[in-house]
Amino acid sequence: MHSMKNMQNKSLRSRMAPIFQDTLLSCLGSFFAFLLVRWVSEPIYAFSLHLIIYIGDALVFTLLGLLISGTFRRARLGTYSFSSDRLFLTLLVKEISIIVLMLTRLGGFTQPAHIMLVVISDTLFSAMLIFIIRTALIRMREDAMEMKELSFRPNTLVFGDDDNAALFAESAKQTGRYNILGLLSRRPEMDKKIVHGFFVYYIANDAAMEALQWRLGGIDCILFPKGGPDDPDGSSSTPDNIPAKSKISAFERFSKRAFDIVLSGVLLIVFSPLILICALAVFLEDGSPVVYSQERIGLGGHPFHILKFRSMRRDAEAMGIPQLYAGDDDPRLTHVGKFLREHHLDELPQLWNVFRGDMSFIGYRPERQFYIDRIMEKNPRYRYLYQIRPGVTSYATLYNGYTDTLEKMLTRLDLDLYYLRNHSVWFDFRVLGLTFLSIVSGKKF
Repeated sequence: MHSMKNMQNKSLRSRMAPIFQDTLLSCLGSFFAFLLVRWVSEPIYAFSLHLIIYIGDALVFTLLGLLISGTFRRARLGTYSFSSDRLFLTLLVKEISIIVLMLTRLGGFTQPAHIMLVVISDTLFSAMLIFIIRTALIRMREDAMEMKELSFRPNTLVFGDDDNAALFAESAKQTGRYNILGLLSRRPEMDKKIVHGFFVYYIANDAAMEALQWRLGGIDCILFPKGGPDDPDGSSSTPDNIPAKSKISAFERFSKRAFDIVLSGVLLIVFSPLILICALAVFLEDGSPVVYSQERIGLGGHPFHILKFRSMRRDAEAMGIPQLYAGDDDPRLTHVGKFLREHHLDELPQLWNVFRGDMSFIGYRPERQFYIDRIMEKNPRYRYLYQIRPGVTSYATLYNGYTDTLEKMLTRLDLDLYYLRNHSVWFDFRVLGLTFLSIVSGKKF
């Protein structure tokens, strides 16, 4: 019952997040408008006070406009979507309130030209900010859904180089279950040919096959046609020795590492007061140590010690057997630890791991050897993740959340291998942006 209530609260917070986002952007537009008009007008007596009153008015009447337009009700029902009509009504309510504020001389501007300019500027800035950000977010979510869908399609080759194989490949592609890379041939004269739009790869032996799958960035399965185009399932093979190889170039690798060093160094300085506050809170509730160090396996299969603020009691694994985190209701959590986990503040010490080079901002979440051994019993391809640094966050985390079961770990591995095959600097920025949006919207991993 308690768990169901928590899920309902999380769902409501997620639905209401766009409302608060639009309110914030509306107030930001008002702030820019006020500064613009102040720049072209005469100095204002008690400028700071008038600015606070102006922004306060924008906040209150933006919320009122959202209420009148029905946006709040739609969000609570889970049917909120961007609407220019509702945005226009919201801004109309807000701008009428600003005109009234100016006429009562509480807004700071008294000349009609300045009042007209601030209303026009406020409307344009607010509408543009909300529209641009909302459109960008919708586009990012669409990209995210597309990436998620592709990540669950196995990279597939079809064995054969004739019309029948090509028609079979097309049928398999149309099912939406496979990402067809091309056709496999044992005939050298068919190498690099195109058969009905599918590229033909010639393989002479096992060594050539191994070289091909490294070249293609990983092959998940090979389909062998049996019944022709009317039998798109055919039979498949999924060899355990087919790896996924990172396609990132040397320049992109250098750029990513430089970005990690610069950003982690800046954030360590900027967040140093917050880091000290978190450390003090952990110490006051449950003593030392405030930072929890645990061995994980990272780049090249080498162990390193990941750092986190301690969120559990000191005897959390007193039996000596690793135990997975059981969610917000885990009895081992301290009160401070639960708050830190809910807001992802327990990960702050990992900025030092990034700065040192143990980790990157975006990668795959590193595991303990205890769990890696169990994952590799089911899917030995985990070892191919060792080609890249583990990350503070990952593409898999966005869609798979926290892995509290072996099944989730195996699903996460599929997503991590997709990231390994397709990651780039641009991919990393998209994952970083989506992670930020998820945190801001209150999503838990």
